[in-house]
Amino acid sequence: MPSWNSRGLRGSTLEELINRTIEKYRESGLCLIQKIPTPITPIKIDKENRHITLAYFEQKSTVDYIGAVQGIPICFDAKECIKDTFSLQNIHKHQVQFMEEFEKQGGISFILIYYASKNEFYYLTYQKLREFWDRMLSGGRKSFRYDELDKKFLFISGNGVFVPFLEVLQIDLDLRD
Repeated sequence: MPSWNSRGLRGSTLEELINRTIEKYRESGLCLIQKIPTPITPIKIDKENRHITLAYFEQKSTVDYIGAVQGIPICFDAKECIKDTFSLQNIHKHQVQFMEEFEKQGGISFILIYYASKNEFYYLTYQKLREFWDRMLSGGRKSFRYDELDKKFLFISGNGVFVPFLEVLQIDLDLRD
């Protein structure tokens, strides 16, 4: 059974930026997106600091966020990367399956990756994720390199929004038509 410890907080800054972004988008009437909490069972608690130091995940999570943008169902996961190579071990088989099923139901699935060393975000479409995933399953690389990414899906903070992913979501939608 998977467990969680202090390493589990690595993406918390990214998630906080995304949470603030979706709140701003919601206030503007652009979307309604929720963070999906991952249920955990605490095992060890630091009583002095009131922090959970060890816990087990009660069930497999699907994605970090789910909701709708102007009537379009979306789901996505948030990942942080400190190198120019992103390991596919950061994405789980059940997440890929959920995203695939979500797409089959007419939704849009993607992964937001924050490249910390470059201070850039990348919107990884489900289609591109699937290409990398299938390459791995057929014996190829178990990761993808920054230089393999389609540059039109790279973006930075701006326009008063921490993680302005709606602009690249629109690019994804335009390419699907």
